[in-house]
Amino acid sequence: MANILFEELGGKYERKGDYLIPCIALPAEEEQPIGTWGQRHLDYLKQYHKVTYTNLLTSGKLNAYLVCRRHR
Repeated sequence: MANILFEELGGKYERKGDYLIPCIALPAEEEQPIGTWGQRHLDYLKQYHKVTYTNLLTSGKLNAYLVCRRHR
């Protein structure tokens, strides 16, 4: 069976019944309070800028971005 890129990069699978599910997790993100304005900006990103929200969330930088937003 040919190796795929996921396996070549060290990816592992977990068997669930008849299926192989990739073992993936989001990067750990430091917990910081984002405050009222950070929460409002989070709602704004979710509603009007879904791609930016998803990119920040999956890269593990969402919380840091929202904390920095309250100082601008």
